[in-house]
Amino acid sequence: MRTTLDFSPLFRSGIGFDRIFDLLESAGRVEPIDNWPSYDIVKTGDDDYRIAMAVAGFTQDELTVTQQQNVLVVRGAKSGEDGAQYLYRGIAGRAFQRRFELADHVKVVGANLVNGLLTIDLKRELPEEMRPRRIEISRGTALPKAETPQIEAGKKVA
Repeated sequence: MRTTLDFSPLFRSGIGFDRIFDLLESAGRVEPIDNWPSYDIVKTGDDDYRIAMAVAGFTQDELTVTQQQNVLVVRGAKSGEDGAQYLYRGIAGRAFQRRFELADHVKVVGANLVNGLLTIDLKRELPEEMRPRRIEISRGTALPKAETPQIEAGKKVA
């Protein structure tokens, strides 16, 4: 049984939607589910978003947030072991990498780490040429009415 979708019929009539098709194909790929660290994505305004990620035990120096084109990558790596002998270790301190696909024109505004919660603020900024604009309709003179040619029938002699 085939489990992948064939987008080739859509390529015939859709122009410029390559990125959307690539996202749909990558979402369908089976990847191991890694649910650590846990995170929330919140829409805080019409064009504003916030990612809140629980990174308990990590310091500001052990976290990196980078944006490259339409991908936001959050990495965490502990600088070294503290040498303590743990009887039980419930706070995860392993390295991680979390990737977020961003839509076009979404930019990272800032990142903040407070009490083990990393918040990343995002904003969608459409360029001026992509924003809707009103087109003025000018009043001009009406086009002259074209005359309809008359076809004369020839006289028949009986």
